[in-house]
Amino acid sequence: MLQVNNVSLQYGSKKLFEDVNLKFTKGNCYGIIGANGAGKSTFLKVLSGEIEPNKGDVTMDKTERMSVLQQNQNAFDNVTVLRAVMLGHKRLVDIMDEKDALYAKEDFSEADGVRASELESEFAELGGWDAEYGAQTLLNALDITEEYHNMMMHDLDAKQKVKVLLAQALFGNPDVLLLDEPTNNLDIKTVRWLENYLLDFENTIIIVSHNRHFLNKVCTHICDVDYGKINMMLGNYDFWYETSQLLARQQRDQNKKNEQRAKELQEFIARFAANASKSRQATSRKKELEKLTIADFKPSLRKYPFIDFKFEKEIGNDILMVEGLTKKGYFENISFTVQKDEKIGIVSDKSTTVSMLYDILVGKAQPDSGTVKWGKTISFSYFPENNNEYFQGCEYSLVDWLSQFSKDHYEEYLRGWLGRMLFSGEEALKQAKVLSGGEKVRCMLAKMMLEGGNFLIFDEPTNHLDLESITALNNGMKSFKGCMLFTSHDQELMNTVANRIIEINGVKTFDKTVSYDEYIDIVTQ
Repeated sequence: MLQVNNVSLQYGSKKLFEDVNLKFTKGNCYGIIGANGAGKSTFLKVLSGEIEPNKGDVTMDKTERMSVLQQNQNAFDNVTVLRAVMLGHKRLVDIMDEKDALYAKEDFSEADGVRASELESEFAELGGWDAEYGAQTLLNALDITEEYHNMMMHDLDAKQKVKVLLAQALFGNPDVLLLDEPTNNLDIKTVRWLENYLLDFENTIIIVSHNRHFLNKVCTHICDVDYGKINMMLGNYDFWYETSQLLARQQRDQNKKNEQRAKELQEFIARFAANASKSRQATSRKKELEKLTIADFKPSLRKYPFIDFKFEKEIGNDILMVEGLTKKGYFENISFTVQKDEKIGIVSDKSTTVSMLYDILVGKAQPDSGTVKWGKTISFSYFPENNNEYFQGCEYSLVDWLSQFSKDHYEEYLRGWLGRMLFSGEEALKQAKVLSGGEKVRCMLAKMMLEGGNFLIFDEPTNHLDLESITALNNGMKSFKGCMLFTSHDQELMNTVANRIIEINGVKTFDKTVSYDEYIDIVTQ
């Protein structure tokens, strides 16, 4: 068991955590969530001992071992791939090295024999005889095949190194496993493998991730880092989100009786329990959920942007027809037709392929051959992956910036839209050129809502967004009544919004009316 006792951490006047008390127990997976800058990754460093808190401590049984997913891809460049994995259990590697050094001595003494015997005993207790096979098995499962095992780490590409470091963290069945954004830069097949691996993992897992689908799949608890506190709740991310939203609504209505509040929450819990994941922890989770009361939950203090795409012009029968579209170096002979009510997820191994397709569809680039025909009733709004042209060097305040895309130029009206996107008060007077990546995305989303297009195109809209904004965007895209083309690395958004998937890798290789999960099942079989 890992226990956090009265932990507080402060940098100057900025207080990250105050009097945090938590217990992380065997057989559970804990997702750490919070707004950007709330201190999620810092909290993992406190747990690992990399950062000392100002007050309090973190304790773990001395017989237990902690493993941490390393973030520095180049830290093990001077060792072989196999040794890099085994260094996930440093004590085991130290024993192996000391044994080898002893047995290599020409003047092997009686004292050396005693020491070697001690090392052999500890080596066996730690599962040393099966260690190399275990490391090889992990690497093979992650598609790092035998030909790479004895190569030096510096000879691997970045995506291969990420997999090796993941194998290193998992190696040797650690008692406590700390994973900071473990799905970053992983292909979907590897993410699926990791989900299944963690569902069968019997010890303690603590994860920081922006991947909501991943959190929903593997987590038994959510730890919400919010205004200096860390509140733990049973359930996955969706359960935490819906519960926090329910409680926020209930708090706004002070006239409701406590009995009604408890009843409503218990009904919600019962529905969640009935639909709980089929993972190994589901049975015990349901039992605990059935015992929960209103007092077990605290609503989040965080704010969500309000994203709701509306349009006035109704969509006719002709929407978008693409025929024989070719752009050298990107794709060739691409054809598809968009029908009413379709929200199409575009998938490709190369992000530049998708961006070029979208640029051609909206007229920002020209194809080498082929045609794009929009229906007469269609008005589109485009979210490009690279939005620099809208902000670079722009001296406008956010009010004036947004005014460019609005029919109504009254300041109060524009401030209302900015307020929806969490720019209130003086924030609305910031210069557009100084915005952060996430702030720029929120401004672009406000622009799209004002434009009122009945056909939306999104190229990686979740980049730079925190979980709150991603969730709000996901809800807005789901409720949109028009047509849509979009691409996102956020698996939950892809799966809950898309009702058709088109894969383009040079040529169109997949085009079916399926969900994203169904597409993954088909292509990974």
